[in-house]
Amino acid sequence: MEGDDELEAIRRRKLMEMQKSAASEQQYAEEQKTAEIERARRQQILRQILSPEARERLSRVRLVRPDLAENVENQLIQLAGMGRLNRIMDDRELRDILERLAGTKKETKIERRNK
Repeated sequence: MEGDDELEAIRRRKLMEMQKSAASEQQYAEEQKTAEIERARRQQILRQILSPEARERLSRVRLVRPDLAENVENQLIQLAGMGRLNRIMDDRELRDILERLAGTKKETKIERRNK
């Protein structure tokens, strides 16, 4: 029966689609779990090398300049991993690093134009 063959082919196709979908959902869940573990590991390292004030400043910087905060975090974690950061960094030291990496401070210039 030709209709039965078509129906069976449709069922197989649908089953394969469902299996692919389940596999991609599982892969996504695994990637999310891996990313969460990595974030937790980074936070643990930062807790060990930064004072509470410095961590707070870094979190505020992340709100405004996520790229700068990530760059600083990466460098600090790398230094800690190499054993070159053997004490807790305070807020003043973190500010110095942020200023150096951010470059010169940007001045905001406001002009008033009278019409």
